[in-house]
Amino acid sequence: MTRPSSPTAAWRPGMPGSDNLPSGPSGRPLPPSGDGQGPEAGPPTVTIGSYPDYPSAQRVVDYLADNRFPVERTAIVGTNLTLVETVMGRLTTGRAALLGAGTGAWFGLFIGLLFGIFTAGNWLAVILVGLVIGAIWGAVFGAVAHAMTGGQRDFTSASALRASQYAVTVDAELADQARQLLGRMHLTPTGATAR
Repeated sequence: MTRPSSPTAAWRPGMPGSDNLPSGPSGRPLPPSGDGQGPEAGPPTVTIGSYPDYPSAQRVVDYLADNRFPVERTAIVGTNLTLVETVMGRLTTGRAALLGAGTGAWFGLFIGLLFGIFTAGNWLAVILVGLVIGAIWGAVFGAVAHAMTGGQRDFTSASALRASQYAVTVDAELADQARQLLGRMHLTPTGATAR
């Protein structure tokens, strides 16, 4: 068996020694780019301020934008994220059926509108029939789905992520310019932020 002379032709799948990858365009294997920890993070950034709530951080970025700062080079970073699940109320089979009826009615209305567009006769009746059938099926599915949980989750809730602090970061090369602008932001006599 003869070996090919060019380094790029040496790799053939299924042949002995095929576990070696082909070389790069110049004939040498190419080293991986980056630090091997995932995609490159981009230019280094500097935190120019930390705020207890999102509206405060948003006001800072808005102020920078109003003063022609390149805000595409800023970021608002929420830290110490917490998942908060707010309980809305008790969920009974009747309430599950009612919630299912509402969802089903919307879906039925959508289907009724689609069929109503192509109906030559009474299109309003088609829409109403779709809405009623959707509400009935939604109520049935809502009640059955709740009954199948066996009482393990008898409440409704809404989940949200909240951060304990919001940091405004900018590219390191623009940090001084951003700090100068923010210094002017808080120089109003009443202590209110400038607009």
